[in-house]
Amino acid sequence: MTSILAALVLVAAIGAFLMGRLRAARLAGNTPSALHSRPQYHGYFGFLLVALCGWGALIAMTVLSNWHIEHVLMGRIAEIAPDKPFIEHQLILSDARALAVARVSSASDDLRLEIAARFSSLAAIWGWVRIAVVAGVTGLAFLYAQRKIAPDWRARNRTEAIVKAILAVTAGIAIVTTVGIFLSLIFETVTFFENIGWRVDKFLFGTTWSPLSGVHSGHMDADKVGAIPLFAGTLMITLIAMLVAVPIGLFAAIYLSDFAGPRMRSIAKPMLEVLAGVPTVVYGFFAAITVAPFLRNTGDVIGIPIASESALVAGLVMGIMIIPFISSLSDDVINAVPQALRDGSYGLGATQAETITKVVLPAAMPGIVSAALLGFSRAVGETMIVVMAAGQGANLTANPFEAVTTVTVQIVALITGDIEASVAAGPAFTLGFTLFVITLLMNVAAQKVVARFREQYD
Repeated sequence: MTSILAALVLVAAIGAFLMGRLRAARLAGNTPSALHSRPQYHGYFGFLLVALCGWGALIAMTVLSNWHIEHVLMGRIAEIAPDKPFIEHQLILSDARALAVARVSSASDDLRLEIAARFSSLAAIWGWVRIAVVAGVTGLAFLYAQRKIAPDWRARNRTEAIVKAILAVTAGIAIVTTVGIFLSLIFETVTFFENIGWRVDKFLFGTTWSPLSGVHSGHMDADKVGAIPLFAGTLMITLIAMLVAVPIGLFAAIYLSDFAGPRMRSIAKPMLEVLAGVPTVVYGFFAAITVAPFLRNTGDVIGIPIASESALVAGLVMGIMIIPFISSLSDDVINAVPQALRDGSYGLGATQAETITKVVLPAAMPGIVSAALLGFSRAVGETMIVVMAAGQGANLTANPFEAVTTVTVQIVALITGDIEASVAAGPAFTLGFTLFVITLLMNVAAQKVVARFREQYD
């Protein structure tokens, strides 16, 4: 229904554009200068006004209806089953919604059937209310746009003002998205810490990770949510990946920019860019099927036990995945170094190697640091490779040959299933929030480093 209403609003907006342009053209007649704004601006104003008002009303009514339905049903569940915990109420509502929408649920009893019937009734009522409100708002916007058509109407100014507002909103989407992510994570994080008695120290510095032990009781054991093994495993795999990706990627960029001929560059550069587009699940299969058995068998031959889910396996494959990013970005920034710097170095008698190490690389250092930062962030947040190549059990070790797990692996394991009705969702969101903060601090520190190099070589 929502998509149909959105499409109908679009049709009305197109109609407002066509009618507005036609009416303005008729008013102008054979003297276009009689209008303050050209006819198409009258059409643009009608289109933008109708579309924004109609879609805005649709979004507002959708949010309001979802909130009201959930509020009413949660209140009804609390009346019928007051002895059950809040998490059980959420599970009942989730099952009832599934019964009402898809006729499929993990459980079906009298309470869930009653809530499902109530959900269907409220959804039907709100559906008609939403249609009426969206139709009314769209119709009023349509009539207003048509009534404003006049020779002295400043349609162009109004249209440009609306477009500027839209551009400002789109420019702020990144900020709003970041704030939204932060708020969604912080609320769940606060709930999780309340559940463990605000033992933040147990989470940040504990060494035992077994959050599922509190699922059945509905409460977490503060002594079993220590995230140190997860962050240690993530850091170990990321460092291995960077040790592989940064030297190879940087050396490849130097070769392509200063040593390779045009023919070699025309072949190698596209191949690296194609490698960057390989899905991470393919790298995961490569790690699990090829790299892990090879390293395990090699370890058996030389007498070093290497686990199939070791940090070395995941780190090596992740490093291979990051090579194209670092190589491509480093190549671009090295090529962006002014040729005059190279010519001046050669004029002073420096060799090509000396020019690269003493002139080109220092001048390109801000971009190289940015490339390394991008690769580091990609490695920290990578999911598919570590899910398929790393272990599931938390293991605090400094040995890269042993199995370790990562933050993203545990997040995937914890939120698999019904997120809203899962006690384990709390630790998952808390891990995500901690990872978010660490990445933010790392980016701030990297910006300081980049600024320092830029001040030195600008």
